[in-house]
Amino acid sequence: MPTERAVLAAIVGMALVTYATRAGGLWLMSRVPLNARAASFLRHLSGCVLVALVVPAVARGDFATVCGVVAALAAMLGTRRAPLAMLCGVVTAAVVRAI
Repeated sequence: MPTERAVLAAIVGMALVTYATRAGGLWLMSRVPLNARAASFLRHLSGCVLVALVVPAVARGDFATVCGVVAALAAMLGTRRAPLAMLCGVVTAAVVRAI
């Protein structure tokens, strides 16, 4: 059974490695010249990752999940505010599940 110190050391170690990879990536990419195509790819990458995470969850999800995603999409298209859209999606899914 691991001791509290071992658990704390593991958590701190994982946090340091995570920070080092993120900071190292930012540092490295700040020194790489980007052409227009690469810059466009990086600009759209976060949206692609989000879609790759959401679509399988919706495909496996229930009716409340689909309603939540539709509500979040509508809120995002209407307001262009991601936090508000996420809140609308979560509240909608919770309400549909409660009904």
